[in-house]
Amino acid sequence: MTEQPEQADRRARDRIVIRPAVVEDVPLILAMVRELAQFERSLHEVRATEEMLRASLFAQQPAVFCHIAQDTDEPVGFALWFVNFSSWTGRHGIYLDDLYVRPAARNRGIGRRLLSTLAAICVERGYDRLDWWVLDWNADAIRFYRSIGATAMDEWTVQRLTGDALRAMATPAGHEG
Repeated sequence: MTEQPEQADRRARDRIVIRPAVVEDVPLILAMVRELAQFERSLHEVRATEEMLRASLFAQQPAVFCHIAQDTDEPVGFALWFVNFSSWTGRHGIYLDDLYVRPAARNRGIGRRLLSTLAAICVERGYDRLDWWVLDWNADAIRFYRSIGATAMDEWTVQRLTGDALRAMATPAGHEG
């Protein structure tokens, strides 16, 4: 008897496990951060080290969290996130900093499973929102996000202070105005 394609797909999905990261995952997490940065054409901006990730993810009271997607024993993706807050809703939410699925594992529902895990955390904790950014040229990701019901917040423009501008704002003169 030949296996039907939908049965094979179901078996492949059943092999995927989403689990909280453990300290032994830190080298893997950094490797996947670098893979994502390479894909996003920003590898030169990655300054994170294993020590930095270990200190942040596994502090006594961590402020950032990570889930790993595994296919059997092979890590195939991750979601790195932290809790945020909305003064408008008066509730916390989750901000997804990185969502990455390795190219060989894409189109198998792994990104959906990672997002579903974070959505379940939001619901369980009474959080109102799950937010993230996507590069405007990443058409595949945007198509996927629309397919799960995500909406673009096009009226908002991301602002960032970094480097010299950040240091200048941190000086007493930056507080005037």
